Formats: sequence, C-alpha cells, structure tokens
Amino acid sequence: MKSRLFTLCATTVISTFIGLSIVSCNKDDDNTTPADNTITGKVVDGANFTVLEKAVIKAGLNGTLSGTGPFTVFAPDDAAFSAAGITSASIDALSADQLQRLLLYHTLPSRVLAADVPAGPNAKISTANSPADSIFVTRNANGVYVNGVKVVTADVAASNGVIHVLAKALNKPAGNIVATAQANLGGDNGLDSLVNAVVRAGAASPALVTLVNTNVLTVFAPTNKAFRDLLPTLGASNISQIPIATLTAVLSYHLRGGRAFSSDLSNGSLPMFAGGNTTINLSATGATIKGTSNTTASNILATDVMASNGVVHLIDRVLLP
Repeated sequence: MKSRLFTLCATTVISTFIGLSIVSCNKDDDNTTPADNTITGKVVDGANFTVLEKAVIKAGLNGTLSGTGPFTVFAPDDAAFSAAGITSASIDALSADQLQRLLLYHTLPSRVLAADVPAGPNAKISTANSPADSIFVTRNANGVYVNGVKVVTADVAASNGVIHVLAKALNKPAGNIVATAQANLGGDNGLDSLVNAVVRAGAASPALVTLVNTNVLTVFAPTNKAFRDLLPTLGASNISQIPIATLTAVLSYHLRGGRAFSSDLSNGSLPMFAGGNTTINLSATGATIKGTSNTTASNILATDVMASNGVVHLIDRVLLP
C-alpha cells in the first residue's frame, strides 16, 4: 500500500513538473521578439543587403523606412551596388546628406506593385527626394525597368510598403549632359577629350552647345581612348587640328533624340538626332554600335549614365557618319 501510494505521488510530481515545464516553455515562446517586417527590417535581415544596410544607417533613413510609409524602394543588393561600382568604401566616402539623396532617388512615397508600374515606355515618376527629382520606368513583356535597369525580384512585401530588387544601383544625375561629361574625367574611359571637342566646336558653333544643353538627348559618348585612336586616321595629333566642320558633324552624329536607355535598344538601325543612322548589335557577349563610315563597330562600355536632360552611354570608338 505504501509502495503504491509512493508511486502515485511520484507520478503526480513528475506530471506536475512536466506541466510546469510546458507552461514555462510557452511563456518563453510568448516573449519571442516579433520579426521586423518593415522595409528597414527586410534590409537589415537580408543577407545580400549589407551595403544597402550600411548606407541606410549612415544616411539616417533607418527610422524613416521603418515608419508608417507607405514606400516603394527599388533596392540594390550587394551585387547591384558592385555592378554600379559602389562598394562599402564608397559609402564611407559619401556624406550622410549625399547618401540620403541617393537612397531617396531609389524610393517612391507610395506603395507601387510591379503590376501597377506605368507601362511607359520611360514614364516619368517623382521620387521621395525633396525637392523632387524623377526616375523613368517601363513595364513590358520582359519585366520592369527603372532608368533602363531591370528589376530582378519584384514585390517583396513589407508592412510599410514594397521592395523591388534591382540589377544595378541607379546613379543620380550630376546635372545636364555637359555637366555629366565634366564629372567623368581622367583615364582611358574618361570623357576629357569629348568635353574638349564640344568646347572647341561650341566656340565656333554655339548652337551645338545650346542643342546639348536644352534638348532631351541620348549621347553615345566616346572615351578618351576612342578619340586617341581616331586622331591618326584623320592625320591629326590632337583635337585642335580637326577641322571645325568635321568635328561638329562627328559630334552631332553621336546624339539621339529622347531618352534611349539600354533596355530600349534593339538590333538594327538607329536614327540619330542630326540625321543618318547607326547600327546596333546586341548579343550575349555585349552590345555594339557602328557608324556608317566605321569599319569596326564600337563596344558600348557603360550604359544608362543619367543626366538631367538625357542619358549617356560610353563607347570605345568615335562614330563616323
């Protein structure tokens, strides 16, 4: 009898202990911190958003992007920043204000799902910057594009908006086309020679500079090396020896009316602003453009460099009409 009573008591104690343990575990579960599903939370938790996280925190936007919103963020992941030549060290070199304006250039002050992006092509949308600036969006059978850059992952839901992951970080315009060229100086891929050529041609024909400054244009911009390779074929050793009429005609042949982002280019003939056509060839190994009198096509080295009145693509040969 005593043995049986002891067994019953022991069973009761063990059962009670297990019950208390379960209750205790449940209480611990109840104290688990809920996930942060805001845009800031998604960025912080994202394994591939380390550069973006650093930029958001330095810019002081972590509070804004965890607020009520709603927001749409075209978010570059680490690979997208790398594709734009932006590293963690680049973030260190920028001020908080510069980073804020760059990040808000990627942000809309409303929730816009991929299906609601205007078809365009290149529909103008105001960003969250103040004063407002603009990005240009296209939605077609191939996907959604922002300033010619493809959205690789759309509609990442957040409690205060939505994230669309970009293939490359957007570059905020530094000014008009001339200012954009002046901001890209030095080295083989710099635009020093193009700037010098425009200045020389503009001194004799101011209409060219006025044209570039006042129209919305696409510029296929030859690099320093492109001009250096051209000079011997013209029997010249520097740009000042090129006849003005030739220089003006060649420069005008690099202009296309309107914004033609990389996503707008297709194989075949491309009419140029001042008359004449070039030929675009897109392949898996890269894109090229060829002038009527060129024997070899020019490689398109970099695309979709934004200007306030257009877009610039860097090329490695001067186009000849």
